[in-house]
Amino acid sequence: MSRRTEKVQEAIRETVAMSILSEVQDPRVKNVTVISCKVSGDLRQAKVYVSVMGTEAQQNLCLKGLKSCAGFLQTKIAQRIKSRFVPHLEFYLDQGVKNSIMISQMLKEVLPPKEEPEEEYDEELDEEFDEDFDDSEEVDDDVDDAESENEQ
Repeated sequence: MSRRTEKVQEAIRETVAMSILSEVQDPRVKNVTVISCKVSGDLRQAKVYVSVMGTEAQQNLCLKGLKSCAGFLQTKIAQRIKSRFVPHLEFYLDQGVKNSIMISQMLKEVLPPKEEPEEEYDEELDEEFDEDFDDSEEVDDDVDDAESENEQ
């Protein structure tokens, strides 16, 4: 993939994400995160991968809303990118987050639970800590006395 194609992909992703966030007024389009963008070699097609929070019905409704405002988003891209062609946008749900959650749940079922070692309470260490802490108060008093002598 050429450097120009990568720059165009990133510019499209940023433009679409910002436009969805601030300018799209469609009530169906909410809780959307633009994950990535893939552009064809001739820059005529762009696949935009999005993640939508919510149920499957809400996700499908959001995709329909995105498809209906694709023309608006293409004009925003045309303003940002100086090119002979403006890519035609296609929206796809990114299943990466959903897949990672499913794999995590499977691993929790298969792997044995972790047992945390019990910590033994050590009274000697606790007493030593208290003694050290009491000594620090005496040092603070000595510092205060030294400061008051310097002021006089």
